[in-house]
Amino acid sequence: MIKWINTRFWASVATLILRNRIAFLVVILAATFFLSTKWNNIQFSFTEANLLPDNHPFNTYYQSFLDRFGEEGNMVVLGVQDQAFFTPKKLGQWKALGDSLAAAPSIDQVVGISGLTQLKRNIKKRTFEVVPIPNQQPQTDQEALALKKWLYEQQPLYNQRLFNKETNVVQMAVYLRPEVVNSGARQAFVDEVLVPKVDAFEAETGLDVRISGMPYIRTINAKMILDEIGLFVVVATLVTTLIFFLFFRSYRATFISMSIVVIGVMWAFGIIGLLGFEITVLTALIPPIIIVIGVPNCIFLINKYQNEIKKHGNQARSLQRVISKIGNATLMTNMTTACGFATFMLTDSTLLREFGIVASINIMMIFVLSLLLIPIIYSFMSIPNEKHLEHLNRRWMMRFVGWMERIVRHQRISVYFIAVFALLISIIGMYQIRLSGTIIDDMPKSAAFYKDIRFFETHFKGVMPIEIMIDTKRKNGATRLTTLNRMNRFESELGEIPELSNPISAVTVAKYLKQSFYNGNPKYFQLPTNQENNFILAHAKNLDAQANFLTRLVDSTGQYARISVMLQDVATERMEAIEGEIQRSLTKYFPAERFEVSMTGKALGYLKGTRFLVRNLVVSLGLAILLIALFMAYMFRSFRMILISLLPNVIPLILTAGMMGFLGIAIKPSTILVFSVAFGISVDDTIHYLVKYRQELKANRWHVKKAVYAALHETGVSMFYTSIVLFFGFSVFMISSYGGTVALGGLVSATLLFAMLSNLILLPALLLSLEKKIANKRTLKEPKFKILSEEEAE
Repeated sequence: MIKWINTRFWASVATLILRNRIAFLVVILAATFFLSTKWNNIQFSFTEANLLPDNHPFNTYYQSFLDRFGEEGNMVVLGVQDQAFFTPKKLGQWKALGDSLAAAPSIDQVVGISGLTQLKRNIKKRTFEVVPIPNQQPQTDQEALALKKWLYEQQPLYNQRLFNKETNVVQMAVYLRPEVVNSGARQAFVDEVLVPKVDAFEAETGLDVRISGMPYIRTINAKMILDEIGLFVVVATLVTTLIFFLFFRSYRATFISMSIVVIGVMWAFGIIGLLGFEITVLTALIPPIIIVIGVPNCIFLINKYQNEIKKHGNQARSLQRVISKIGNATLMTNMTTACGFATFMLTDSTLLREFGIVASINIMMIFVLSLLLIPIIYSFMSIPNEKHLEHLNRRWMMRFVGWMERIVRHQRISVYFIAVFALLISIIGMYQIRLSGTIIDDMPKSAAFYKDIRFFETHFKGVMPIEIMIDTKRKNGATRLTTLNRMNRFESELGEIPELSNPISAVTVAKYLKQSFYNGNPKYFQLPTNQENNFILAHAKNLDAQANFLTRLVDSTGQYARISVMLQDVATERMEAIEGEIQRSLTKYFPAERFEVSMTGKALGYLKGTRFLVRNLVVSLGLAILLIALFMAYMFRSFRMILISLLPNVIPLILTAGMMGFLGIAIKPSTILVFSVAFGISVDDTIHYLVKYRQELKANRWHVKKAVYAALHETGVSMFYTSIVLFFGFSVFMISSYGGTVALGGLVSATLLFAMLSNLILLPALLLSLEKKIANKRTLKEPKFKILSEEEAE
């Protein structure tokens, strides 16, 4: 079908590159300059990673909720724990902090004990009046203690919301404007307003202020991720440079390779800007991945060049053979790696789709850069001397290749036994893998903001919101007493779930109005009767929007009601159980024929997104395996060779999955990428080996043993070099403070190490075991692209 993809074609490509080397250099410089102009288009994503497709039912419900009630993740909370907090000085300082935050243009509202008002019943006017709370600005210790007593004993509305009287914790709620939550202004507020003012307050009072809430968590988390990405790029460059130099002991080979990956990283950022994509948690990983993947390309091409120089010393012929003999194999390996990433484009997740597009494009770009720059730059240099070629004859390397040959030649049964035994053990481990879909699971446990999350979980049951929206299907149905009674019974059942905070809803407001109607007596903090309700509603008609809490809990038509509750960080299995309990209670109190109920919120969205990713990435991995199987079929036109080529790459994936189970590493958005990424990279070694094996098979007149051992000696060194670079390159991610990134780096590194041993030992063993079958030329039909022998290629 595509007969022009053959060695003669690559010989023509080699001639084209070497004869027009100046023109190609100018084109590369121009492309680099052009892409560098697109860096200004790059922006960091301030919106949360949406793991679900836009048309997913959950996103539909969530958007409907936002349309009626506005942004739900816009609250930042500040908390202090101090038994002696209620003094005039500290209360004044706390109020000053709240007032200074409220003055910021990014802030919609600040709610704290220092700025509270209360409703007073005016019997003569039959209205509620908004008046300051008693002792709002105490001047003496007695007044401060009186304020504390009034709050703790007479205001059940605020307990577990603005304070925890059992643990002496006081908190302040800071609400950001909706347009600020998903913009750069959020980061500016945190960096320039919130943190400096809190630091000044701590210095003045000596109190330890805890800060949390989704806007703050997202801001600090994103900042730490960006800082780590910069660290990854630097460390990955240093590690790969060091390893490359230790292998080749050549400054110029190291300089050429590092120049290529640096240009590749520049192009990667340029491609992101050109496509108009934002820097997300995933696309931020692309630069270090490009470094790690680009270096193996350089190793294969430079190793081939130096081998050719060692054989005949002719630089022109050596450079031409680098392109004509290795170019095709390198193209195929980069295509399979790109395919591994490109399968993410087939998912319905925008986050993954953008990652797949950018990664696959840049992998092919780094191949083009390697294929062009290495021969061109070497063509301007003198022939490598003996010092540069010493690494080809290192004794320890030759002993390693010889050891592998002896294993393959004499201990194939042991190899199969170990492989089967490891597979069986790994399958047992696979059944112990658990799913993790919690927002803060990957966050660094030693970080101050993570400890603050745990603080608020301990004292206020968490900061992860769950929102329940009830459609009563009638105007003002949400404020009817019958509906409020249903909501009250439902909230009573929510109170039996220990991981949930006290809910806030129209029921809370109705109870507070009744308490206010009875002159603030806390024993009347309960739902009114029908008769009481009529009187209370008549008194409440004069309340404006600022004083009427219902504006945040019931929509403007009165048809939709909102119940807000906070969730602790719990295991995924427990979260699913809680979701089930809530759903059963909703079904019990709000029958479908009379109400339409939806459950949404950040915590549930992340859980559902994780489930969705698991399903989609299993499909994408299956597609990657299928694509590479089709590629092998096109390359070798043999069903046996398809199986032989896939086994050494599928087995490491199973071993890694088993290791995850035994080590307790959960399947989550960060670790779920391991399999597709590792498979796309590890299959490169298989292609390099099989391409060389095919060449040797024809050159040795279908003598399988000679072809297997010759291919092992020829490609073993390069495969070992590239695998070591990849192993340590991905291990760089293990310096992260994020558990998911550490797991990603460790698991990919382990998978690639397994894949190296599998391709260097199991793959040759399988070829030898099927020697008689392969020796029959009908088993290996002529491939669609012609592979010439060494003599023909000259």
